[in-house]
Amino acid sequence: MLENIDIAELISTYIIPWGINIAFALAIFIVGRMVVKTIIKVTRTLMEKAGTDVILIDFICAIANAILMLFIAIAALDQLGVDTTSLVAVIGAAGLAIGLSLQDSLKNFASGVMLIVFRPFTAGNFIEAGGVSGVVEKISIFSTLMRTGDNREVIVPNGSIYGGTITNFSARDTRRIDMVFGIGYGDDIRKAKEIIQGILDADERILDEPEPLIAVGELADSSVNFNVRPWVNSGDYWPVHFDLNEKIKLAFDDNGISIPFPQMDVHVQKES
Repeated sequence: MLENIDIAELISTYIIPWGINIAFALAIFIVGRMVVKTIIKVTRTLMEKAGTDVILIDFICAIANAILMLFIAIAALDQLGVDTTSLVAVIGAAGLAIGLSLQDSLKNFASGVMLIVFRPFTAGNFIEAGGVSGVVEKISIFSTLMRTGDNREVIVPNGSIYGGTITNFSARDTRRIDMVFGIGYGDDIRKAKEIIQGILDADERILDEPEPLIAVGELADSSVNFNVRPWVNSGDYWPVHFDLNEKIKLAFDDNGISIPFPQMDVHVQKES
């Protein structure tokens, strides 16, 4: 049976064409991989020079590398005579199925990319977002790690953060402290204002510019309410806030100025 095989025809009909196709396919794959590496390297360098976040650089380069290598693999298989049309259809259907099953993850991913690109906050900022208040420890593609005031770690999905309101308390160098102090209607308004002004002037952490505001904000049902609004550096916000509460209360006590509080008078009437 082997005697009937035409070796020359076998070589010319099958071995040489297949050898050429395999060689071209390998060349496409090897050269394509080199080109992809060059593209990824240039992309990484340009993004690093632009100051793009390292997390985003790594993720974009990984995705770009996977997509480009997929095209290279399809081109190599096509050179071997493989029907890539059905392969592309299968990949597309699989991608659609995966996308539908990972809707929440894709939402968090997209939100993570937006957070990294637009930077509404950075690591170290104190923010309120996604129903959580705390210091940002780490921003990743799918979630953000935050540390609360009582030292708990909270992992918040990026979709919850970017889809809601973000309050960044560390975005500005200075903050205004909004406080309200009430005194009785029988107390001296001028004296109370002088006491508050003296306490603000004595605290070096309170900024001269913008000038602190001390004004009668409301004539309430049982008190005259002062709006006290000093400006401080953002890092001094809570220490100054707590100190002012204590100092003003003690100063009012020392000077006979009352701070009204809700009371209930009960009248008992005896029946004759």
